Amino acid sequence: MKVAIIQEWLTTMGGSEKVVQSIAELFPQADIFALVADPKLVKDLALQDRKLTTSIIQKLPFGLKRYKSYLPLFPFAIEQFDLSEYNLIISSNHAVSKGVLTNGDQLHITYCHSPIRYAWDLHHQYLNEEGLGFGFKGLLARYFLHRIRIWDYLSSKRPDFFISNSNFIGKRIQKVYQQNSTTIYPPIEIDQFVLQTQKKDFYVTSSRMVPYKKIDLIVEAFSKMPDKKLIVIGDGPDFNKIRLLATQNIEFKGYLPMHQLILYLQEARAFVFAAIEDFGMLPVEAQACGTPVIALGKGGSLETVRDGITGILFREQTVSSLIDAVNLFETKSFSPSKIREHAESFSKVKFKENFLSFINEKMSCKMLD
Repeated sequence: MKVAIIQEWLTTMGGSEKVVQSIAELFPQADIFALVADPKLVKDLALQDRKLTTSIIQKLPFGLKRYKSYLPLFPFAIEQFDLSEYNLIISSNHAVSKGVLTNGDQLHITYCHSPIRYAWDLHHQYLNEEGLGFGFKGLLARYFLHRIRIWDYLSSKRPDFFISNSNFIGKRIQKVYQQNSTTIYPPIEIDQFVLQTQKKDFYVTSSRMVPYKKIDLIVEAFSKMPDKKLIVIGDGPDFNKIRLLATQNIEFKGYLPMHQLILYLQEARAFVFAAIEDFGMLPVEAQACGTPVIALGKGGSLETVRDGITGILFREQTVSSLIDAVNLFETKSFSPSKIREHAESFSKVKFKENFLSFINEKMSCKMLD
């Protein structure tokens, strides 16, 4: 059986890249296709010995560094991959990879991280953040996003089966594409995060500093609680703006390598999370360290945090709601071992078992057809 794995881009390590890595480990002979690929990340993912095919985007000026500027070309580029020799096609999709062209004898399964956010549910937020009003550039961007929405919906009929990375995304797939999906939670390297039962008196949050992560909300909340220490890990476009909101009880660490981040996750009193995420790996990684999570009770956090057992869920994405949650958290006690036990249900081993079982079931049905 010949297997092809499709990923939109392999440029920075993130959740979808970790999914691709795990899938590739299940299929060691599989070939890899991506719109663009950075050789350094390919090596970090241990894919350097695979047959790797990139698209025309890679060959365009600054294609590797500024590939997102070529968004209008993505649908065309993904359709140019010739997959006719493969029996099984697995796409890791949050943009266009599900749109590869296949035939009736092939089985195409897509692992969907989300329908294209900036074309659907974050459409207006994306335009506002990029300063794209109704001037010439704004109208052009709106037109291209309109065209991409049409292509995105039509191409959603191409995969034979959808896998969602959470029930939250499963509902979005149903709403946007009118397609059913099966949830298989993404792989967490649980063994990398060692349980620590002794905690120190500080809170921690970590994220790329972009608007939807709501790190500004967390910083603003803790600036109103001067007796509580907060450590902020991560960098990004909004770093300086967010730092201006901080008071003396808030410490910024910037980007940290994983082994240093893990130390803070292990020692923190709690991990604070205010974003509406499709799944959200960091809250699970914190729980793997035995650290409770204070999280917004929306999106993937509703599936990864057990309210009152592995953390506290707050209801509104507001400063006051988060402050109330922190105060409530400090009246509760949590068992690090129980928190760790819950996190183990999201392990990489569990992902591989569930994913391979799904593939085998669908392949068997295909063969019977």
